[in-house]
Amino acid sequence: MTMATHDKDTTRALLRLEHGSSSVRLRAALAIGTAPDPRFVDKLVERCATEPDFSVREMLTWALTRHAPSLTLPGLLGEVRSERAQARSQALHTLSKIGDRRAWPAITRELLSDADDEVARSAWRAAVVLVPEEERAELAEVLATQLGRGGRETRLSLSRALIALGEVILPTLGAATAKGAPAARQHALATERLLRDPDAGFEFAIEEAKRVVALGTPSQEER
Repeated sequence: MTMATHDKDTTRALLRLEHGSSSVRLRAALAIGTAPDPRFVDKLVERCATEPDFSVREMLTWALTRHAPSLTLPGLLGEVRSERAQARSQALHTLSKIGDRRAWPAITRELLSDADDEVARSAWRAAVVLVPEEERAELAEVLATQLGRGGRETRLSLSRALIALGEVILPTLGAATAKGAPAARQHALATERLLRDPDAGFEFAIEEAKRVVALGTPSQEER
């Protein structure tokens, strides 16, 4: 293949990422990930910020993971500071999939408490993947400030992130249970229950936690 032909193929693939059909964009991202090329990276990162289709965004993330982290990290780390919520969320999601701990310093307290639920959830998932061992307890304390936030999916995401940190979260959950607002206490109790009994199910854990908080009765672990 001549250089000119290769350049034309690259240009064609990049243009397809902006095609009006989501299926065309999906196939373009798949093709780029199948044959990684440094010239694709900036466009992949840029497209993540605006792509409306979830499946295509997932393929864009996969395509980025197929490139060397040394190529993808600079652009993604820039995107986590974007004013566009989708850019922040998708960049954080991609960083969690890449798993390169050089990205850890970019996971700030501001991102972990971002006003946009999708951004915050992506930050929580990225944080538990990237956090150094010696900073897990501190991360648990920061995550605990979000207990009781949002609806079911947001709370479940936070519980999963905390549980991924392991038993280091127990002192933090204990403090939240003792001193937190009712919603935070319920969420902390449910998370602790799931840590001890992963098969309990989130709905059951939440309902049990509501009963404990409402009645002031001890949890199973306290009996």
